[in-house]
Amino acid sequence: MSDTSTIVVGADPSGQPVQQAMRLANRHGLVAGATGTGKTVTLQHLAEVFSDAGVAVFAADVKGDLCGLGAAGVPQGKVAERIAGMPWLGHTAKAYPVTLWDVAGQSGHPLRTTLSEMGPLLLGNLLELTDSQQAALYAAFKVADREGLLLLDLKDLKALLAHLKDNPQLLGEDSALMTTGSTQALLRRLATLEQQGAEALFGEPALQLEDLLRPDTDGRGRIHLLDASRLVHEAPKVYATFLLWLLAELFEQLPERGDADKPVLALFFDEAHLLFNGTPKALQDRLEQVVRLIRSKGVGVYFVTQSPGDLPDSVLAQLGLRIQHGLRAFTAKEQKSLRAVADGFRPNPAFDSLAVLTELGIGEALVGTLEDKGTPAMVQRVLIAPPQSRIGPLSGAERSALIAASPLLGRYDKAIDRESAYEMLTQRKGEAVEPVPVPKADEESFADKAGDFLQSAAGQAIKSAVRQAANQLGRQLVRGLMGSLLGGKKK
Repeated sequence: MSDTSTIVVGADPSGQPVQQAMRLANRHGLVAGATGTGKTVTLQHLAEVFSDAGVAVFAADVKGDLCGLGAAGVPQGKVAERIAGMPWLGHTAKAYPVTLWDVAGQSGHPLRTTLSEMGPLLLGNLLELTDSQQAALYAAFKVADREGLLLLDLKDLKALLAHLKDNPQLLGEDSALMTTGSTQALLRRLATLEQQGAEALFGEPALQLEDLLRPDTDGRGRIHLLDASRLVHEAPKVYATFLLWLLAELFEQLPERGDADKPVLALFFDEAHLLFNGTPKALQDRLEQVVRLIRSKGVGVYFVTQSPGDLPDSVLAQLGLRIQHGLRAFTAKEQKSLRAVADGFRPNPAFDSLAVLTELGIGEALVGTLEDKGTPAMVQRVLIAPPQSRIGPLSGAERSALIAASPLLGRYDKAIDRESAYEMLTQRKGEAVEPVPVPKADEESFADKAGDFLQSAAGQAIKSAVRQAANQLGRQLVRGLMGSLLGGKKK
């Protein structure tokens, strides 16, 4: 596909392409449908379209087969027939530049952030705190900012809570918020989080957004895949909270871009219902605000789920590109939901959307695009264009080869535990702390060593430290999820 100014979704019944202008890709989108209807392959095709246009992609690989993007496809059977029916596609079997990530660090580069960067609002959502426990957590973060205590990982927060328990005077006017009961409850929740393996998410080197946005050497956008095949089932709250944090960081750090020919990043949130299920209303309101506003930063957000009903109406109203695979309706409730889905499209007099929804085969969808002026186009029945990469997962050896060839190799793979709240508070107690090893000088020039160091994992930690120090006062004013959108919850 040589034309990168459009998002080609597939072909209508007459064989003509169904597409949307790439400049409208920041209007967000939805890929929905019942299990087994082809959502993953559709997501794979869209990721390729963005990559070819030079747009970075971040997606969660929930089933483990989206990583096939890293290998060239071998079209056969019905896939080959569909390609032959779309000669204008210019289909060429090829692999795409893929970077693999894994919170556990087993099947990809370790993916980390720090507690300071996540903030108490998102952390409270992760821990599923009550209002009183959330207030106590805010008080603890406030003391950490005032005392210059970096909260990088879970042991830092546990050390801080224990310190405040022994020294309640540090809380000042917030002392009433940190009761013995709330402290014990927070420690229990943190212990539960550790049992789920979530401690691997917190620490350094923390993810740098510039590494997500950097294009491949051939100009294509890199496709970053988070291996969520176990995370979604074993720690769904960790999965959802990380995605919320990523969205918040992008909103806070990216500059305004206004209208542009293409976005800088396309985010695909699979199992999107997890972002909203059990989420406090205050946090959900902030999420909806960011989804609305982040498009001016050049970010397109694409939700992937079984039914549009999994998303709040206020979010659905903001979505431009809609790709609806087949749905099944066996109960009165499902039939009502089916009608709501059909009514969400601009009607096409050529067919009945409600009837077609239950007739769609695998790889077929009802597609609502945006016209050039940004208004909804009439819904089309579409055969989705097949991806040019492999449909199916990579082998273990192929994944290892992809990681070994990654431009980020060595950047995040080794954890760094620098001095932070745990070490500082331990020293105050007079307990021994192992010194941080200092590298010996060698014959290299200072410039050479400095350049190598800044590209290393340790260098990334220093960059993170500088950024955290520069933003220390700002975090006291704008703490947590949505930066300036926090309103009355700023700390």
